[in-house]
Amino acid sequence: MSRDHVQSAERPAGASSASEEAPFLELLARGAAADAYEQPVLAARAQGQPAERIAALDRAKLLALRVRSELEGRRRREAELSALFETAHDLAGLRDLDAVLQAIVQRARSLLGTDVAYLSLNDPARGDTYMRVTEGSVAARFQQLRLGMGEGLGGLVAQTARPYVTDDYFKDERFQHTSSIDAGVRDEGLVAILGVPLMLGHHVIGVLFAADRRARVFEREQIALLGSFAALAAAAIDTANLLTETRSALAGLERANEIIRDRSAVIERASDVHDRLAELVLRGGGVHDVAAAVSEVLEGTVEFTEAHCAPPAALEASRAEGHAVRHQDDWIAAVAAGGELLGALVLRGHPGLDPVDQRTLERAAMVTSLLLLARRSAAEAEQRVRGELLDDLLDARDRDPRLLRERAARLHADLDATHVVLAARLDGPTADAEQEADARRRLWSAASHLAATRQGLAAARDGGTVLLLPLAPGDTATELARRTARQLGTAVHEAVTVGASGPVEHLATHPDAVAAAYAEGHRCLDALRLLGRSGDGAAAEDFGFLGLLLAGDRDIAGFVDRTIGQVVAYDERRGTDLVRTLDAYFACGMSPARTKDDLHVHVNTVAQRLERVGRLLGDDWQSPARALEIQLALRLHRLASPAQR
Repeated sequence: MSRDHVQSAERPAGASSASEEAPFLELLARGAAADAYEQPVLAARAQGQPAERIAALDRAKLLALRVRSELEGRRRREAELSALFETAHDLAGLRDLDAVLQAIVQRARSLLGTDVAYLSLNDPARGDTYMRVTEGSVAARFQQLRLGMGEGLGGLVAQTARPYVTDDYFKDERFQHTSSIDAGVRDEGLVAILGVPLMLGHHVIGVLFAADRRARVFEREQIALLGSFAALAAAAIDTANLLTETRSALAGLERANEIIRDRSAVIERASDVHDRLAELVLRGGGVHDVAAAVSEVLEGTVEFTEAHCAPPAALEASRAEGHAVRHQDDWIAAVAAGGELLGALVLRGHPGLDPVDQRTLERAAMVTSLLLLARRSAAEAEQRVRGELLDDLLDARDRDPRLLRERAARLHADLDATHVVLAARLDGPTADAEQEADARRRLWSAASHLAATRQGLAAARDGGTVLLLPLAPGDTATELARRTARQLGTAVHEAVTVGASGPVEHLATHPDAVAAAYAEGHRCLDALRLLGRSGDGAAAEDFGFLGLLLAGDRDIAGFVDRTIGQVVAYDERRGTDLVRTLDAYFACGMSPARTKDDLHVHVNTVAQRLERVGRLLGDDWQSPARALEIQLALRLHRLASPAQR
């Protein structure tokens, strides 16, 4: 028996010799394709080798293919595990959710070897689902699909929370087909589709898909692999949501912390201003000290202003509401006591004011009103003294100039300065005697306050108030009367009418002049009321020649001087006859032709003289009102100087 036959007899049945296995080991070593394993068997048959050899090669081939399949499975599982590990690593370092989801879809497509992979997410706000990430897609309509809940294969996955696969999408009747979904799938050319749910707890938040453009059967391992990717995708989404919530919470905490810091700073400022205001009150500070303290705390410019200087609408709104109100870029806080406006605190150029700072400004206004009331009650004694001095001047009781000056100096008044006597009276309707008395008290209080701030005197008399105020250089009795009417009216919230005398001087040496000036101012006050000018202010000089009737001392020379004084002075300087020409012009009915006959001059001479008069007296000198006053002044001038006639 030959050696081959002996070796063959010694091998167990079904075993292959090393010579039969060698070619297949070579194929396994170089990773040949599956069809290459047929070559050794085909070659043996072609060579006419024995049947036993061919059978042994067949058995070795099958064994090699099993080994090859096992190796490929292990390589595939290794690749899958590597992809899952990389995805988990991406998830652990999550920075961009879209990038992580895109990587998951790309790896799923690569490992499953599909044409397309995509991921859809549910939109609770709109009640549908939408494409979030696609890989391998070429159709725009497919990439922009929005599906109603329960529609398409994804809807079936979402409803059952289980994976679903279809070998042929358009022939599968297990799920609801819609025209929009079918159109998108048709545009993409998809046939076989596998979908697995994205789960957060027991809730489906979306679906991960793998699809081919040809019929295909997805194996169980592939379904499991896609499910693993879906779990990672769900974890990525959950992590991103948690990160978003955490960032939002942190941002909220930062904002809350900023608010707390701001509130703390504001409260500290409020506490600071409270301490400063308390100190000011205790040491007898004034309203401007309060304004300076609040300015420093609020880091702005705060000023105390009189009521008549503040914006009327904003001031009234602040008084009515009891709060500071915004006016353009400023804030106005009324300083009021009872129904009386004492002034306002104005925060300049600070439109954005914190509510706590607003209350600080309001508290400062309240402290200011308390200081003003305290000052007023302390000043009432001084006001009574002022009233007594004015009463003595009006009644001419004390004629010792030295004593009068000393009393006035203690009140910071100067009796040697030029003054105006003003008679003031309320003109608003009153319901009863009590209200009328209260209104008069408020008028006297406001007038006393005004007199004290202007270094004057005030007293109650004849149902109204009389004031003796110094006349500033360049000021007139008329302007002072009107200004006083406005200020008193604003202070008492009613119309106050004021009549003024002409300027009076040397009150210490001529105290009786005050009584005469008061009578003149009172007559002017009565004239204003008779003329229906309630709430206004005027002096006797405002009534033209009627002022002569109102003036107590009948200031004829003053009226003549105010009316034609410039013409008289011109004649005296130049030796001209303008006054005589004027007299003749009015006597001749304002006719230049008749005037030239009366004066025996040429008509051009009359015209030249009248032109000169116009330049001296103003263009309106021939108006009816001016002409009447000029004629009266001419008559009085003639009467005062008969020798000139």
